[in-house]
Amino acid sequence: MAADTQNRASRRPQGRLIGYARVSTDEQTTEAQEMELRAAGCETIVQEHGSGASRARPALARLVREIPAGDTLVVVRLDRLARSVSHLLEVIEDLTARNAHFRSLRDPIDTTTPQGMFSLQVLGAVAQLERALISERTKAGIRAAKAKGKLPGNPGIRERRPEALAKVTAAQRAAFGARIQATASQWLPTVRRMRPDNTWDDIARVLKQRGLDWTPERLRRAVKWLVAEHLADARLLRKSPPRLPEDRLMTLVAGIHASNPALTLREIAGQLERLHERTPRGGSKWSPSSVKNLIDRARRSGLIADAAANVGASAG
Repeated sequence: MAADTQNRASRRPQGRLIGYARVSTDEQTTEAQEMELRAAGCETIVQEHGSGASRARPALARLVREIPAGDTLVVVRLDRLARSVSHLLEVIEDLTARNAHFRSLRDPIDTTTPQGMFSLQVLGAVAQLERALISERTKAGIRAAKAKGKLPGNPGIRERRPEALAKVTAAQRAAFGARIQATASQWLPTVRRMRPDNTWDDIARVLKQRGLDWTPERLRRAVKWLVAEHLADARLLRKSPPRLPEDRLMTLVAGIHASNPALTLREIAGQLERLHERTPRGGSKWSPSSVKNLIDRARRSGLIADAAANVGASAG
């Protein structure tokens, strides 16, 4: 038994243990959870006050978004983290995507061990079965209602009752916020680098080149939500200053470079052509030398740090 315990310990990742403690109201305290988490080896603990019925938890979203690879998010019990099995699986999936891990002290869930992963797979199968049963019950209920001459759906929505419409609006906002927080790590760093010097159109086009399908208005709305939730700097929403065409090209090239410093001059030129950007002289074909001139100007203007300005030194 001792040897088995030692083997399991040796297989654990060597990253830090980061605790997450949540209570539902401001009147409650996380002290008991913190004591248990510190006893388990957590030196850093993130606290949050929020209802267990809501997924809008900024502190948890930020922790999952920024947790370093190899570290482990630790909770005392599963109900401190997730409101449902599907929510739990979403959080663990996000952690796995960052090569981070999850552990619950009082539940058999520990993604750093084979036993814990088996328990997680069982939970996933239960969640899938639960979704199938709910879908089947819903379809059966609709068939029964139609057989009795009743209309399916919420009568409050059909009758446009204000309280019912308010609940739907609140649910839509919560779902929108959850989607924004779940994907912010993919696009928000680019927005932070390029705003407010670049327009929303320019940023949306840069993101599209990276496979992220954003329209300027959707992107601005997402950032506006993050600012309202104090998850992003309000300066991102400032109006872009008017710029001469060549100044706009300079900041656009600086933004492309900052999004992926490994790109060569020729690769940046290719991106500009795919964006249908005209060269400073109005041409449609970009040369590496034209890109280099804009990068050099961006460096002199402070848009690109000297240490990073040597990227793409070759034409690729």
